[in-house]
Amino acid sequence: MRSHPVDRPADLDVVRESYDRVADNYAHMVATTGMGDIRRHPWLMASMDVFADSVRGLGPVLDVGCGPGTVTAYLAERGLDVSGVDLSPRMIENARRLHPECRFSVASATELDLAEASLGGILGWWSLFNLPRDILPQVLALFARALKPGGHFITGTHVGDGDLVRTEAYGGVPVRWTTHKWRPEQYAALIEQAGLLPIAELRLPSNEFSGPTVVIHAKRPEAPDS
Repeated sequence: MRSHPVDRPADLDVVRESYDRVADNYAHMVATTGMGDIRRHPWLMASMDVFADSVRGLGPVLDVGCGPGTVTAYLAERGLDVSGVDLSPRMIENARRLHPECRFSVASATELDLAEASLGGILGWWSLFNLPRDILPQVLALFARALKPGGHFITGTHVGDGDLVRTEAYGGVPVRWTTHKWRPEQYAALIEQAGLLPIAELRLPSNEFSGPTVVIHAKRPEAPDS
């Protein structure tokens, strides 16, 4: 069976166009400043290493909202069967240029057609915060259904209350998107309501690139007879 449809965000086209505009600057900043490069952030790299070890041998891994492919490539180097998707065609162009050994395609998290129990792991690595509050639960439920029993999900997002409307980003490029912030306990509750079991949480304070953030690692429960 294929995936259940997810509602289309009203601002999806505007968000796509915004990320197309910042894609080149963002890729350059990752390379030159370390922003978004987990290799330069020990706690984030450790979280990703645990995820990689957890999904090894479980099947394909999908990096949803992969941007310029930094984390996708890191997991591929760890020997995983991983591919990346992103809403922005320009982000995918950068990913293919920077990491030609990896597989990338253009797709929104709300447009994925995922077969049930087809994936060993899914990432939503600082890529789900633009989803409206009524649509994020639908996407999380899609992910939960697509994971194999025992499969793993890892996500990172911005911590806080309310919504932040961005009008410029990554070097002053004009954009139009909304960052929906979540309290860690709220975000974990959404993941659990989607059918996944949160198993670890990492809270990080503000740094030079971002306000406070949280990483949550969850898994789809094993089948009852396993």
